[in-house]
Amino acid sequence: MSKIRVVLVEDHNLSRVGLVAALKQVDDIEVVGDAENGRKGLEMLRSLHPDVGIIDIGLPDIDGIELTQQLRKMQANAEPGDRTKVLILTMHEEENSVLAAFAAGADSYSLKDSSLDTLVQAIRSTQEGNAWIDPNIARIVLKQARTVEPSPTGAEEPLSVAEDPAKQTVEIDSAQADVQQLLDTYPLTERELEVLELIVAGCSNAEISEKLYVTVGTVKTHVRSILNKLCVEDRTQAAVRALRSGLVS
Repeated sequence: MSKIRVVLVEDHNLSRVGLVAALKQVDDIEVVGDAENGRKGLEMLRSLHPDVGIIDIGLPDIDGIELTQQLRKMQANAEPGDRTKVLILTMHEEENSVLAAFAAGADSYSLKDSSLDTLVQAIRSTQEGNAWIDPNIARIVLKQARTVEPSPTGAEEPLSVAEDPAKQTVEIDSAQADVQQLLDTYPLTERELEVLELIVAGCSNAEISEKLYVTVGTVKTHVRSILNKLCVEDRTQAAVRALRSGLVS
């Protein structure tokens, strides 16, 4: 089995050295390079073509958001399977930074204080083409995605979330065409949408049961149905798809 080739871009020396050392102990991950700033990191990502770039959002020269944007421009003509996937590391759950990272084209998002096991899970999921997002960050995006403004008819509608400084919102990718077609054929029920919103908010099955006044068994049934309809394998992937497609409002 081929290893997941990783480049780490992190300006804090101790954090970078520690992460490199820890990841070298993981059998299916190979750290092919590490850089202490954005410019060196971008050149390393360009020359080494790793599977996953782990990028600190708070780099001193060009930050992780701009680095991701430049990487995406460089890879604009590459086949999807040949593009380096980006896992953003964030120290703080700052709303503007998280939303800007979404807009820049990052694939996954993890808090820097996550455990090594969680980071490894995020790397593996990202390399496989699945978006991985920390539940705390998911709540930030949910809050922004639910922002509404009056429509010309006076009804409240979700913002089109185009990048607009006045509205402080960013674009969130919609669901893939085949998934959207499936949702059109088998839409989520009103109750499933309620469960999905609570999943995105980080609630457990027991907490959802209490909030919706249903049994845990009923919640599990709804969760299974949601995963099937969204074509995802777990709750985290369901939350990401819900946020990017605007399902939760």
